[in-house]
Amino acid sequence: MATRDNPYGAFNFIVSIGGVGGGEGQVAGGFCEVTGLDSAIVYAEYRNGNEKGNHVRKIPTLTKTGDVTLKRGLIGDLSLFSWLKAVRDGAYDPRTVAITLLDEARVPVCVWTLRIAQPKKWVGPTLAAEVAGSLALEELVLVAERIDFDSV
Repeated sequence: MATRDNPYGAFNFIVSIGGVGGGEGQVAGGFCEVTGLDSAIVYAEYRNGNEKGNHVRKIPTLTKTGDVTLKRGLIGDLSLFSWLKAVRDGAYDPRTVAITLLDEARVPVCVWTLRIAQPKKWVGPTLAAEVAGSLALEELVLVAERIDFDSV
């Protein structure tokens, strides 16, 4: 990732879900929102009985990855719901999900990769006759064992 003075905009990105839609990285329709990209390290507190200092040591133990939510306009493509349904029915079908941030010229600048991602929850659109101009959106919540971050 090149160093620059101005931060990148959050509106140019590509989501690629391995295996959905017939092949690696094939997703029908673009996503309008990605939330929940986070990773945290859990620390254990430890202190020897003969320590001279009156404090505990912080020792890194586990890494936790937050749930990631993807939203997109409902376009009639059932691949995301089908993935959830297959897992719900007992299939073990983890996928690799890549979220690529693009600069103003649509050149990739960094990638967040969700490793061993699986669907946790699918939310269908809110339908309301009195709201003019609203779009039908679907939402997919993913769990992942790890998030990697790479600059391009």
